[in-house]
This record gives sequence, C-alpha cells and structure tokens, in this order.
Amino acid sequence: MDYIIASHNLKKRDEISRILNPLGIRVLLAEEAGVELTDAEETGTTFEENAFIKAELGCKESGMPCIADDSGLAVDALEGAPGVYSARYAGSHGDDEANNLKLLKELEGVPDEKRTAAYVSVICCVYPDGRKITVRGECAGRIGYTPKGNGGFGYDPYFLPDEYGYKTTMAELTAQQKDAISHRGKAGRALAEILGGNKIDE
Repeated sequence: MDYIIASHNLKKRDEISRILNPLGIRVLLAEEAGVELTDAEETGTTFEENAFIKAELGCKESGMPCIADDSGLAVDALEGAPGVYSARYAGSHGDDEANNLKLLKELEGVPDEKRTAAYVSVICCVYPDGRKITVRGECAGRIGYTPKGNGGFGYDPYFLPDEYGYKTTMAELTAQQKDAISHRGKAGRALAEILGGNKIDE
C-alpha cells in the first residue's frame, strides 16, 4: 500500500521508507504520487502539534494516508532551543550551514559536559477516515566543536550520540547504524510496530 509523506526531504523519506518497507508500505513524495501538497504553516509550539498539522493537511489534499515527521534538536544549555525551529534556526528554512554556525556561536564557552542535547522526532500518520497515530523517538548526545562526516543532514556533523561514546558524529554513521539509534529510527519503529500489530489497511 502507498502512503504519502508531507515532506520534500528525500533523506527523511528514505529513513522512514527503510523502516516501513518490510510491512509492504511504500512511502512516496508528493511528486512521486502525482499530487501537489501545500506547504503547511508550522504554527504549533510542539513537535506533536506541527507533525499533526502537516499530516492532516497532506491527507486531506492527497486522499491518501499521510505521514509527517516534525523533528529537531533540543539543546539543554539553550533551554531546549532550537527545538521546533531547528530547520529555520538561523532564519532561512533548511540552511544547514547557517543553522550550525548559529548553534556553535550560541554554545561558545560551554564546556563538554554541558553541551548535552537530544534529537527528537515525532511522526504523525493521518488516514482519510480520520484515524490518527502519533509516535515519538529521542536520541541523546552532545554537540561537538567541529563538523565530521559527510552523511545525514541538519545538525548531524556536530551531533555526537551517547551510543558511540561522543567519539563519532551522526554524519559518520552508515544508514543502518543511524537507523538503529536515531530519533527518527526509534519513532519509525514505533509506528511500524503499531501498523504491523493493527494490520491497518488502506
């Protein structure tokens, strides 16, 4: 069965696809599904609110089950910032370089032990009949000082996950390694467990 994802981010689509494909679910971008989705206004103040806003609009416009992910980085020393504004932290949406530069500037002088952070992902799936599923995943770590690795996107070159002892950034991991520990991987597996258990059909 086909689901649409309310995102133009191919890497985000691929991460969710790898987890849901074994259930026979194909996750399609709007252009792949032959539909046009309006970019939802992310007016929520939580990841849950924004994920639902995007999934509900995508489902309404496509007539298909719609998956939306709202995710970001929550840095303890910055009282949870950039949070829901992670993709547009520096002003322009999706400017990874500018966002990372602003993050580093905000953390100037902050020692290692206080550079703790967590990646958060909330995935919401809305169905044409009104059903809704919401799941959340988190990955704890620290923010490094210099970028390492060419994989991933967003803050990945600076994010040092707990699971790798703060020695390896998220951007240095293979897709499989990242899926195993990432916030989106955890949320995706929680969604897959619900979908597999309930055998939700189109």
